[in-house]
Amino acid sequence: MKISYNWLKQYINCEYSAEKVSEVLTSTGLEVEDLTPFESVKGSLKGVVVGKVLTCVEHPNSDHLHITTVDCGGDEPLHIVCGAPNVAAGQKVLVATIGCELWKGDESFVIKKGKIRGEVSEGMICAEDELQLGSSHDGIMVLPDDYEVGKPAAFYFPVEQDYTIEIGLTANRSDATSHIGSARDLVAALNQREKTTQYHLVIPSVDDFKVENNNNNIEVEVENTAACPRYSGLTISGVKVAESPAWLKNRLAAVGIRSINNIVDITNYVLMEVGQPMHAFDADKVAGKKIVVKCMPKDTPFVTLDGVERKLTDTNLMICNAEEPMCIAGVFGGEKSGVTMETTNVFLESAYFNPTSIRKTAKYHGLQTDASFRYERGADPNITIFALKRAAMLIKELAGGTISSEIKDVKNGDFKPAQVDLKFAYLNKVAGQEIDKTQAVNILKSLECEVVEQNDEHVVINVPTCKVDVTRPADVVEEILRIYG
Repeated sequence: MKISYNWLKQYINCEYSAEKVSEVLTSTGLEVEDLTPFESVKGSLKGVVVGKVLTCVEHPNSDHLHITTVDCGGDEPLHIVCGAPNVAAGQKVLVATIGCELWKGDESFVIKKGKIRGEVSEGMICAEDELQLGSSHDGIMVLPDDYEVGKPAAFYFPVEQDYTIEIGLTANRSDATSHIGSARDLVAALNQREKTTQYHLVIPSVDDFKVENNNNNIEVEVENTAACPRYSGLTISGVKVAESPAWLKNRLAAVGIRSINNIVDITNYVLMEVGQPMHAFDADKVAGKKIVVKCMPKDTPFVTLDGVERKLTDTNLMICNAEEPMCIAGVFGGEKSGVTMETTNVFLESAYFNPTSIRKTAKYHGLQTDASFRYERGADPNITIFALKRAAMLIKELAGGTISSEIKDVKNGDFKPAQVDLKFAYLNKVAGQEIDKTQAVNILKSLECEVVEQNDEHVVINVPTCKVDVTRPADVVEEILRIYG
């Protein structure tokens, strides 16, 4: 699992370096296998500056090249041969100067002084794709007139520098499949190391969430409650699907997720933030204004997002509308029901699926996705509503629209936290030494365990429902000791 160092720091008041954070995470059992620098633009635009084209004439030995002189803020203008059809005198442009390293995918090349068709060229006037600032190669980038000649490109096109932390996550640590989950361990470990309680989780607030109307109501029916104990959803109407802002694309890129559009990117952002998989449907494609969670007959054909037709088994849990299946629950979306650039109304899904059901389905179809990775390990059944509100508020912020239905929340169970009675004598026996009681309890509190009762003999705690593997005194001892060190 990959997490972003910059992203992680949003949830903890910590100024430790990426290397130190990696060391602390490893000490808690979240073993960091790799720490890699990340740049939103490879090379960070070093050596790329704003220039002004002073002159532009046709190349005498070519029918498509031009010879330009460009003021880049130096003592003398640079002579640059340029093949772009839109280059012209008077333009402000981005120039890769001699010695600048540019990247195309994983390969790079260095700008050198040379001759092109017999004419000296001392740099390169760049298109946006050549600088990884976009995908267009129709011509060079033409900048606004108020851009200052000689100014580094990074001044106007900020490059985010980050670290990607790759964790070798063990199968039992479903609680750590997110940035907030990893930050939880970091909080506890730093409090323990520094003998303090100053570190705490900073959780984004959803207090301002509100339903604005009920104009786009979609009903939810769960037929297979064993495979889907909880299904939550709501609609957002009047959204504008578009490219995501740079900060969101950078966050996802740092953890290896490709940007799709603002709606899909937000669902992936919340997935990586809190560990709750989500799915966004085009609400106008939900036939009958109804979501039905059920299994389909054996060998029902279903085309997934990758364009592959798959034959379903009669145990594959599906998210359907009133007429047909739309999504393999917790694993992969369907080709027809996803969000496109034409989508204006969205139905957001935030559900809890049975880990065994998802594991068998993913294995049968040979699919492992970010969603199935988490559901197979056991997601938190009590995070669905928070995630739904968080995603809805981000969609309103980045794509507009109105929250146009009440939250549908179909539950089969009460999802109470496990309550464990830990005797301090047992803790000391397993540890092989005496552990200070206050210290032990503070560790549990840092891990967000709720203390129900405590005296000199024992402590009774409610374990957060995200920690599906902590159900016995032995498990609680493990939680204490991995933070204690």
